[in-house]
Amino acid sequence: MKMKREIGLIGLTFVGVSGVIGSGWLFIPLQAAQIAGPAAVVAWAIGSLAMLLLALTFAEVSAMLPVAGGLGRLPQFSHGKTVAMVMGWSAWVGYNTIAPFEVDATLHYLSPHFPVLRGGGTGDLSPLGTAIALGLLALYTGLNFYGVKLFARINTGLTWIKIIVPVIVVVVLLSTSFEPANFTAAGGFAPYGVTGIFSAVSAGGVAACCIGFRHTIDLAGETRNPGVTVPAALLLSVLICFLIYSGLQIAFVGALRPADLANGWANLSLPGTFGAIGAVAAGAGIVWLARVVNLGAIAGPFGCAFVSVGSNARLSYALGENGFFPSPIATLSDRGVPAAALLLNLAVSIAMFLFIPFEEMLQICGAAVTLSFAVGPVVLLGLRRIDPQRPRPFRVPGAPAIAAAAFVIATLIIYWGGWDTVWRLGAYLLVGLVLFFARGMRHGLKGLDLAQAWWLIPYFAGIGLASYCSSYGGIGLLPRGVDTLLLAVFALLILAAAVRRPVSRETYERYLATDEAAIASGTAGGH
Repeated sequence: MKMKREIGLIGLTFVGVSGVIGSGWLFIPLQAAQIAGPAAVVAWAIGSLAMLLLALTFAEVSAMLPVAGGLGRLPQFSHGKTVAMVMGWSAWVGYNTIAPFEVDATLHYLSPHFPVLRGGGTGDLSPLGTAIALGLLALYTGLNFYGVKLFARINTGLTWIKIIVPVIVVVVLLSTSFEPANFTAAGGFAPYGVTGIFSAVSAGGVAACCIGFRHTIDLAGETRNPGVTVPAALLLSVLICFLIYSGLQIAFVGALRPADLANGWANLSLPGTFGAIGAVAAGAGIVWLARVVNLGAIAGPFGCAFVSVGSNARLSYALGENGFFPSPIATLSDRGVPAAALLLNLAVSIAMFLFIPFEEMLQICGAAVTLSFAVGPVVLLGLRRIDPQRPRPFRVPGAPAIAAAAFVIATLIIYWGGWDTVWRLGAYLLVGLVLFFARGMRHGLKGLDLAQAWWLIPYFAGIGLASYCSSYGGIGLLPRGVDTLLLAVFALLILAAAVRRPVSRETYERYLATDEAAIASGTAGGH
């Protein structure tokens, strides 16, 4: 059974857009403003630029090798099984936080209308609320069982709502409630300096929102004409989401009242049941707009969770193909859907929902998925070295410079997340390594491509040490500014070392042989 290529350009672009516009548009503008002040607008520019550079690196390799579960599969072609496992596991950990996170957000926005969802004034879900949350996770999984065509149709309908509602909000707030003086109030445009801007990119959730375009990569194996569709969808989804989020941030800051800023940006607090955007709409007296926000508050999280469940199933399928998960995970149903992977991820998502706090899920999602994306530049340059003659439907101009910039920025986003996030990410990666080598030792270490993965050790150790010594939740040993420069140089050295040691041409062709016929025929990315 093979996967079916049934997603076109609009469908795939909307997969990326839906992954970006979830519940975040309702509260991230407030969270970013608390950390960076009005300069949160700059944080969106930095985050979007970073995602654009990373998208460019994956645009070439995903169009060249359109396989299912790209984040878990593409690194194996250039740097072998261990690198693919580490980056795939990192993405998988991040992906599994998304549906629980969005379910929690959905019930948060519904609870004012249905108080029975929350128990006893504590803010925690009631037993009924918890049961509904688990039911929603099962619903997302069940809908994904019916095949990629239905998946694309449902998502496209939801995404139109998710685009139209924020655009209406931006236009109305800018035209009726915009106050330019807010951009210099309460300490100026950047009251917390460059550190605040960088923190907003990572810890503030900007990166976690922007990186939702990743789902287009994981569904490349089910896309029509992937050589054109995949790179176009990647770039369009990043551009659309930048315009929406930057517009929301500008409109949000401009719509604040003087009383809201009386205690400074860090203490900015807006009462309301539908997030910061709903609060400023209500504060401006635009009741009908607040009701429109209510619609977006439900459609946004639902669509984002639905897409993430489908995308994560493809990633798990790819990890099963690579030998990390048991072989049944890499099987398809009669509809061409990785059903076993869907069930595995449902179990993990339920566990995360029940035992991991909301804030920790947000932090881990951004850091874990960004780390997995840092391999894009490595794969791009590695494949240019191994197989320079292979036809590339999309070729990144100035690839060495773009890859270098993308790798540096991805590294810095992880670092800016702070020591608390970095050490948790390290713990999750350690669990993955233990599981990987436990399976690998059954067949010996010879086939794990360890020589191509050695750079991961200094890379992770360097980020961890720098984070511990930083002013981003660390002990404050590294001066601000100097730390960023040192880490950028360190990242470039690691990238250069990784690119020099890809797998051999023979190994590359062996890995490629499994997918070569499907890629050439444009029928699927599986066996």
